[in-house]
Amino acid sequence: MIKSAVRPTDDEIEDTVKKYSNMLFKLCFTMLSNSADAEDAVSETFLRYISKSPVFNDSEHKKAWLIKTSANICKDKHRFNARHNYINLDDISEFCKDEEDKDILENLLSLPDKYKTVIHLFYIDGYKSGEIAKILNISPSAVRKRLQYGRELLKLEYGKDDIV
Repeated sequence: MIKSAVRPTDDEIEDTVKKYSNMLFKLCFTMLSNSADAEDAVSETFLRYISKSPVFNDSEHKKAWLIKTSANICKDKHRFNARHNYINLDDISEFCKDEEDKDILENLLSLPDKYKTVIHLFYIDGYKSGEIAKILNISPSAVRKRLQYGRELLKLEYGKDDIV
């Protein structure tokens, strides 16, 4: 259980934003397929960090809390967008070097959230399955299965056996 403490200092907030904003944006963009929503989710994550003022055991605990919070915010935004039929994939081209990367990213973004999240954390952020399990509060075997199914779905969508 995370306890509340006094509000973080301005320097602590600034350091946290500088250190984690890029990583959180990438995760949120992967989950939401939209840079504006991803930016909103990251902002909301930092607002919660400031308003709840949690006390962390160490920097990894803080990072895991930020990832979990941003993932939950993305899930909320995704549910909202799904109910309101809003998906914007136009932003994809600005994040890709060539057409093949764009196709892979589009297929990744079309995956269900539970596969998209573990694939992002594993391949992009470099977490091991045990670490992802702790962050998402699922078993390591569930993480490995989600990675397996996500890769299989990407192979089907992309039509190649050598992907991921």
